[in-house]
Amino acid sequence: MREPETPSQALTRYDPERFARDREEVEDGFWRKVRRVAGHVPFVEDAIAAYYCARDGATPPHAKAVIMGALAYFVIPVDVIPDFLTGLGFTDDATVFYIAWQSVARHITQDHRDKARQVLDRLSG
Repeated sequence: MREPETPSQALTRYDPERFARDREEVEDGFWRKVRRVAGHVPFVEDAIAAYYCARDGATPPHAKAVIMGALAYFVIPVDVIPDFLTGLGFTDDATVFYIAWQSVARHITQDHRDKARQVLDRLSG
């Protein structure tokens, strides 16, 4: 009989089917969401850096899966606390993103951060 997974094992386990679904969700809505919330969501620059990390061939598959899962949660508007609730809407997204960030931060490079900053600079005009 197999031992039950700990929460951290479940978070970092690579599931190709789930990764594909999350990646599709992110590719469909990430940039639209970024343009809409830039300047209003404090972790958007980190989310963009994480996106670039997930697209980097040097990033291990388990880290990509964690990032895509967190970004998919960010992109989907209806979650535990709906995004349209002023003041509260992104608190659950921030929590999910923070947990994911902590587990993959070592894979996010200065290049990923620089690209994120460039995107935000272009968006702000």
